[in-house]
Amino acid sequence: MASKQDVREYLAYWFQLGKKIVLRNRRSPFLPSPVIQGDRYSQEFEDCWRDILAVDGQDCYLEGTDYTIAELLSPSWQLEDCARCEMPVPLPTSGMPAEVCPCYDLALWPNHEVPRPRSPVSSASHLTGIRERLESVESSTEDEIDEDSPQTTDSFSNQAIEENNHTNSLVSN
Repeated sequence: MASKQDVREYLAYWFQLGKKIVLRNRRSPFLPSPVIQGDRYSQEFEDCWRDILAVDGQDCYLEGTDYTIAELLSPSWQLEDCARCEMPVPLPTSGMPAEVCPCYDLALWPNHEVPRPRSPVSSASHLTGIRERLESVESSTEDEIDEDSPQTTDSFSNQAIEENNHTNSLVSN
């Protein structure tokens, strides 16, 4: 079963490629633009998502597809990556999958020369995660050094500097 978050991300990815949503209460297909604004989804995308949820996804579908958002939110569907374009596509949990991927009518997709659609990224939290992983690696490396030899971190660093200086002097000669 696809979660609401999975379906929301599915729509955001396809919107970034120009696919429109057909909503029950709108006369013509709609494309929120922009989809992402900074580190979050745009207000226009959030309003569109709220409109979809207001009618429980009934009679709302991605342009070029035959299944409603309500169906995607039911236990009988899941979202997987398309083998051709690596974009999320709905697959029934039983029965036959859709005949085509929503990308079938996009002339320039898949295009591996441009960035793929993405979810919003918080740079601050992403960098914090990287820092925490580096600190974790540094901590475990220091523990290994302490266990393997009586050298301190400072003497280990000094040894590395001396080896680097020695290598540089050999190269310059």
